[in-house]
Amino acid sequence: MTVKRMDNIGIVVEDLDAAIGFFTELGLTLEGRTHIEGEWSGRVTGLRGQRVEIAMMCTPDGHSRIELSRFDTPAIVSDHRTAPVNALGYLRVMFAVEDIDDTLTRLSQLGATVVDEVVNYEDIYRLCYIRGPEGILIGLAQELG
Repeated sequence: MTVKRMDNIGIVVEDLDAAIGFFTELGLTLEGRTHIEGEWSGRVTGLRGQRVEIAMMCTPDGHSRIELSRFDTPAIVSDHRTAPVNALGYLRVMFAVEDIDDTLTRLSQLGATVVDEVVNYEDIYRLCYIRGPEGILIGLAQELG
């Protein structure tokens, strides 16, 4: 086996504080926040001269993380935040939640909106997609039964 585990998913945002607040309300914990820059970091990403602030958020089970990044330099080159679900490339991250209605109520107070509707999938899950801060697409799944 080559992969030991998935370490994190990266999401680039403009408002790091709002994104941290949103994912905290969803139930993730802020592990740390720092600035990354220097010649070594540009060699990793291919963005020489980059200066970025990151926040690492951890899921309640401790197994998954989201790295939120806000770039000071270089400038953002494209915007995929409103891409439809059939767009190529990374699209969304899905979270299992205990109570989808409660989660939607809490996240809507932070500006989240349901993409279309909450659906029942074969009496196994209640599912929906929401747009979170800056239009980030997030899936929510509540296991039934």
